[in-house]
Amino acid sequence: MTETVIVALISLAGTLAGSFFAQRKGAALIAYRLEQLEEKVHAHNNLIDRTYKLEEGQRLQEEKLNVANHRIADLEKER
Repeated sequence: MTETVIVALISLAGTLAGSFFAQRKGAALIAYRLEQLEEKVHAHNNLIDRTYKLEEGQRLQEEKLNVANHRIADLEKER
């Protein structure tokens, strides 16, 4: 009977150790994938910020062009 108890305790210890290491590896994998996702989100947000800056620069250039066109039209009217 003691042999059965010893075998059961060894089996329990093995099962607990296996479960612990499997859960630990799974958590490490989830953490790694979360880091990768955060990097992708950061890159996307950076792209969005750059796009907004480009659009603002384009609007500024269009406004300058409109002002220049009005000035040219005014000069042509004076002639």
